[in-house]
Amino acid sequence: MEDIKDSSVKRFCSKNLLVILGFSFILAVIALIAVGLTQNKPLPENVKYGIVLDAGSSHTSLYIYKWPAEKENDTGVVYQIEECKVQGPGISKYAQKIQEIGVYLTECMRRAKQVIPKSQHQETPVYLGATAGMRLLRMESEKLADQVLDAVTKSLSSYPFDFQGAKIITGEEEGAYGWITVNYLLGKFTQKLGWFNLIIEENGQETFGALDLGGASTQITFVPQDDIESPANALQFRLYGKDYSVYTHSFLCYGKDQALWQKLAKDIQASFQIQGTGNYQQCQQSILGIFNTSDCPYSQCSFNGIFLPPIRGKFQAFSAFYYVMNFFNLTSEKVSQEKAIDVMEKFCSKPWVEVKTTFDRIKEKYLSEYCFSGAYILSLLLHGYHFTAENWANTRFKEKIRNTDAGWSLGYMLNLTNLIPAEQPFSTPLSHSIYVFLMVLFSLILVAVLIIGFIVFHTPSCFWKDVV
Repeated sequence: MEDIKDSSVKRFCSKNLLVILGFSFILAVIALIAVGLTQNKPLPENVKYGIVLDAGSSHTSLYIYKWPAEKENDTGVVYQIEECKVQGPGISKYAQKIQEIGVYLTECMRRAKQVIPKSQHQETPVYLGATAGMRLLRMESEKLADQVLDAVTKSLSSYPFDFQGAKIITGEEEGAYGWITVNYLLGKFTQKLGWFNLIIEENGQETFGALDLGGASTQITFVPQDDIESPANALQFRLYGKDYSVYTHSFLCYGKDQALWQKLAKDIQASFQIQGTGNYQQCQQSILGIFNTSDCPYSQCSFNGIFLPPIRGKFQAFSAFYYVMNFFNLTSEKVSQEKAIDVMEKFCSKPWVEVKTTFDRIKEKYLSEYCFSGAYILSLLLHGYHFTAENWANTRFKEKIRNTDAGWSLGYMLNLTNLIPAEQPFSTPLSHSIYVFLMVLFSLILVAVLIIGFIVFHTPSCFWKDVV
């Protein structure tokens, strides 16, 4: 009886073990098929290119972007491969010498022809966006502004690319596209999808605010905590399946160059002669005079009666914000607001001869403006935007993010080429390293199941000892 009972137990256990092994085998096969189907990593890589010309008030820059065509709706896959700074001033300065615009753009457009494969020239879009310099020119003379854009269009249309047009973008567009660029590069728009999309992980950090400072205008853009009281400053976006209510404002004539002209104009009204005193506090008081804070029709304003919600979250400050702060070595995350003020005060108090000797490689024109530019940035952030010490600590001064220039140009191209979908893509291909790991893992599981199954089926006595 005991032998019969023992034999029954062995048969029962062997049968259950075989069922478990068979089930594991089927799961491993399904997993291998699923990984193979979701990987979708074709070779060779099919890439696309795009060109954006940022026609600012003081200069023009050409950017070339590249992305894998099969992943064009993923976030963070478009990246910059080339930047070319056009020699000369901004295009608005060519209003009286239209015939020179063609030569003005030649060098950088030739560079684009060299960087982008010839076989893809005709399918590569080219966009030119003009900012505050051209906005000011259009306010002075719409006819001259149109003539400049016509000359730019004629020049860019002569190249073998897919020219999509030249336009003057609004200040709100400039702020919004800068915000999109920053958060796209930082991967803040999408959720991380787990395998088979069964696990959804939030991307943690909320979106970053964007601070842009040019020569003729400055922009502030972020997602506020409360409702936006001024409809003119409210933008609505739906990106990757999520809605964003964004505040943005562009202050025309408050870029660092135009702000300096405003300050000098006010100083001239009080004195026929302007001479630097090396007094930072006096300089700052003079700068604060260009911010009108006497009237606010909303619950809270920045200056000039413009609504500004309470500052919240982290910010990325780029363009002239970065260049000026980098000159003062104040771009480190560890630099406090007090430290920045102290550095500015010490620099502005130095004799001009000493400054020229210390920074002999910098052109005097630019060197002479750093005291004002530094004081202006601090005044704008601390007094104009009401940044606290905590807000300052949450602000990062950046030139590039993941080797791509921070600024509005990438966001502009992403919008015009529809590279940012309104809804979340259904699935995201695995990275190559994860793909290889999973394929090896499930292959080993299959081999192990087959070996164990073979041993159990042919030599079951190896698993069971005779009951004494």
